[in-house]
Amino acid sequence: MKRLRRDLGLTQTRMAEDIGVSPSYLNLLERNQRPVTAQVLLRLAEAYDLDLKGLAGDSEAADATGLAEVFADQMFRDLAIPRHELTEVAESAPGVAEAMTRLYRAYLDQRRLTDLGAIGRPEEGGVAHALSMPSDWVRDMIQSNRNHFPELEEAAAALSADLKSEPADFAVAARARLAERFGVQVRTAPVDVLSESVRRYDPHRKRLLLSEVLTGSGRAFALAYQLVLLEHGVLLDAMADRAGPPDRPTRSLAKVSLANYLAAAVLMPYAAFHEAVERLNYDIELVRARFGVSFEQACHRLTTLNRQGVRGVPFFMLRVDSAGNISKRFAAANFPFSRFGGTCPRWNIHSSFRTPGRIVTQIVETPDGERYFTIARTVNRIAAPHGGEDSELAIGLGCELKHAGRLVYSRGLDLREPVATAIGPACRICERPACPQRAAEPINRTLTVDDFTKSISPYPFAGG
Repeated sequence: MKRLRRDLGLTQTRMAEDIGVSPSYLNLLERNQRPVTAQVLLRLAEAYDLDLKGLAGDSEAADATGLAEVFADQMFRDLAIPRHELTEVAESAPGVAEAMTRLYRAYLDQRRLTDLGAIGRPEEGGVAHALSMPSDWVRDMIQSNRNHFPELEEAAAALSADLKSEPADFAVAARARLAERFGVQVRTAPVDVLSESVRRYDPHRKRLLLSEVLTGSGRAFALAYQLVLLEHGVLLDAMADRAGPPDRPTRSLAKVSLANYLAAAVLMPYAAFHEAVERLNYDIELVRARFGVSFEQACHRLTTLNRQGVRGVPFFMLRVDSAGNISKRFAAANFPFSRFGGTCPRWNIHSSFRTPGRIVTQIVETPDGERYFTIARTVNRIAAPHGGEDSELAIGLGCELKHAGRLVYSRGLDLREPVATAIGPACRICERPACPQRAAEPINRTLTVDDFTKSISPYPFAGG
């Protein structure tokens, strides 16, 4: 309730008046000294047009998970802080929890750069690194909004309606709009001309160059991106500034991310996209064909369906390369994986590289006992020339198991008594014992290697 009140910009007195309680009683509710009754919940929903599912504590659970990763570090080992204390901090002081997480991320960034020799050690006169990386800051900003921006959705709906084009004809309509309203000409450029980029806009000559290596959906997205920058640049600038980025590079990345969101919303207008995915049981191949987008673009859009009263399945999404590096991480609800490390090797997003282009499903169970239904598939973002660098990536999409029955991919599976694969966060903070795929020992556990026994796991450890 405290987080909700702050998000709405209300004082305790104002919220108390809106829901018909005294300020002192509201203060007790916010400090967990009184239970939130069904009557209070209904008043909240009526006063602020809320979906009661949004008060389920996903943000606090995510904060508690982040704190658990922070305090699993070796430097805190002697404190032995129990999980319930971390949960209590996350619930009563979410700002403090987020501040601790940011500090820890800055510490990890500093340590990695020092280990790589990119900066000197403090005792050697090394320069301190920034508090957070721009990509981390922007990711947290997007997630704090539950990956949904009503202002951008409204702008996209208006622009899409103004274009009056079917999805298959979007590129033609966008080119005409760019030419007629902004005097921008679009050209397809050979790969040797755009050797290091796939899109380049020359504001002086008003010419947009698109690389020939882009797929049809990639070109459509590039056109949508340029169009929203010209149509709604003022809105994007205002939103980027309002987010309060710490420096210019972060602000630039925030604007690009918001423009990408707006471009996707123009290609896949909320109402039409939501209706389509519900009608088609979230069959991504059919949905992407209907809107003329790629598999990755459709998956990303699925994580944004968080409009009040018209929500879709709350998905999370990751994009990884064959080495396991995560380059995208979005979620419409609580995200079940590590904020600092990679993904678990037991999740089949990694094995999807062995079956390129094919959708594979899996039910996974995290250490807290929660179960998720996931799908994974490889994608190619551009047409890679023969002998060139491999552009293949893997997309992982998932939701809580309770939503799986709405997905076409769960047909024929026993969702009541499913076979679930036990997974965890990154190996360094995972405490699942006897894992044959463990790549490193947990940093908060003591190894129990001896000369007489060979365990299933290469790094057996003592329980905590």
